[in-house]
Amino acid sequence: MANVLQDDAEQIMAIAEREALRLGKGLSIAVVDSGGFIVSIRRFDGARPMTPLIALSKAYTSAVMQRPSAMLKPWSNSDPAFFSQVSTMGQFPIVATGGGVTLKRDGEFVGGVGVSGGTPQEDEQLAQTVLSELEYEADFAEWAGARAASDEKN
Repeated sequence: MANVLQDDAEQIMAIAEREALRLGKGLSIAVVDSGGFIVSIRRFDGARPMTPLIALSKAYTSAVMQRPSAMLKPWSNSDPAFFSQVSTMGQFPIVATGGGVTLKRDGEFVGGVGVSGGTPQEDEQLAQTVLSELEYEADFAEWAGARAASDEKN
């Protein structure tokens, strides 16, 4: 799968560059494999200096947690002390925010993509555009922590 991901990384970068130009924003994008190791990372013209690291954290989160980064928000809200500990355990920070998507094809987790530099909505939309255009799966089981938080409210 590594070669497929490397080939897709170039297409992902092309989509990101196209969308950054369309939005008129300096964006950064990162692609990691299923273990969270960097496949490609790019900081486009005008992107702020921290955006590559933020994009990398979003990609890493989505790959190693096997869920889009935004799906972790209920968990981070329901158990902030535990989440803050887990968020520092990996090679890069685990973040609970939009703009990170999991790359899954034929039920196999192959990596993650992270986008940073736009508004939260722009980052998320660009990440979703990648999934859609490259026909990655977009369905993921609800995070167990989200169910627990929901059960506590009912």
